[in-house]
This record gives sequence, C-alpha cells and structure tokens, in this order.
Amino acid sequence: MRLRHKPWAKQEMDKVPHIVIPNPTECKGNWHEVFGNENPIYVEVGTGKGQFLTGMGKVHPDINFIGIEKYDSVLVTAMERIKETGQPNVKFINKDVEGLEDFFAENEIDRVFINFTDPWPKNKHEKRRLTYERFLKLYERILKPGKEVHLKTDNQGLFEYSLHSFSKYGMILENISLDLHKSQLEGNVMTEYEEKFSRKNMRIFRCEAVFRD
Repeated sequence: MRLRHKPWAKQEMDKVPHIVIPNPTECKGNWHEVFGNENPIYVEVGTGKGQFLTGMGKVHPDINFIGIEKYDSVLVTAMERIKETGQPNVKFINKDVEGLEDFFAENEIDRVFINFTDPWPKNKHEKRRLTYERFLKLYERILKPGKEVHLKTDNQGLFEYSLHSFSKYGMILENISLDLHKSQLEGNVMTEYEEKFSRKNMRIFRCEAVFRD
C-alpha cells in the first residue's frame, strides 16, 4: 500500500498528548495511572487508521486499548477519530512495534491484537512477520500469564504460517475460523481492511493463540 505523506500529521498529534502518548517509555509499568483506572489493557500492533480500536473502545468501555502504529500519516486518522468521539479508554503510540518492551512492563498487558498485518510473503522476509518467533517472545513478556494473541488476516499464506508459528512456540490454538463472517463468532468489530475485503466476498481468517501459564 502506498502511503500518502501528511507533513502536518506529527504536529497535529503533538497537540493531543492525552491521545497520542508522547513519551511511552515513561509510562512503562504505569499504564493504569495513564488511564486512571485498573481495567484490563489490550494492545493492537499496527493499528492503522484506528477503526478497530475506536469500535472496540465503544463496545467495551470497561477495557483500556492502546494502538501502536509507526506511520504518523496513518495514525493521525486514528487520532482524529478518538478526538471526535472523546473516548477516554483509547490511546495511541506512534512508534515501531519492535519497541514493545520499552513501552510495557512484564505482565502488564491482557491481550494483543494483530489485524491484517503485512504478510511479507517472501521467505527472506520471514523475520518481519508479526507472528514470527521473536515477536511472539515480545508478546509473551508483556502479556500476563495465560493470556492470548488474536489474529485476523485475509492472507491464507500468513494465516497458515502463523498457525504453525504459534504451535511451534507451544501456544494453544482456539476459535480458529477459516471464514470469519460465516462463523458464529459474536461481537466481531471490523477493521477498514476487513470491511473492504468482506464487500468483495473474500474470506477472513481468524484465530486465538494462548500462551501457556
């Protein structure tokens, strides 16, 4: 996908430090204080334009959500959505996912979402996939024991790879769907890509991978 550069994006996000956290490393271990409550904290890696987290925040006001997105020209749209709705339970971090351990303490997070991430189909790019072993290690460290990763994708190759990667890592697979929108899953909140693909009658693959206690 070709990104449209928005040179003003960073400046606009700097105006709302209560939405786009300017120094996430300073919040490590103290995110409950940032939100002002003790509610569970869910993280979406590669949050894009924020439709998923905006929707989740509305459906689950008793859960705190943090979206991580490195492209400010994309994240600014997510920021504008939350600025408009005024949802206090959704925050964003304008950084690379690889810095997860810099932003979150061990056992601080309750769930990780990976939605429609770049599949990096070439074998030489395997290590960039967000379900590669080194990323699973990051998720495991910041998640509480026994918590899970939720994956949604339109890419069958990435989905099959991820199932293998999760299993190889020793995770327990649950609620596997090979066609999400024809399944019985309740409460599904769609991303921008998911809406686009569903209109084209494309299959959406989904699963939950649980780390062992």
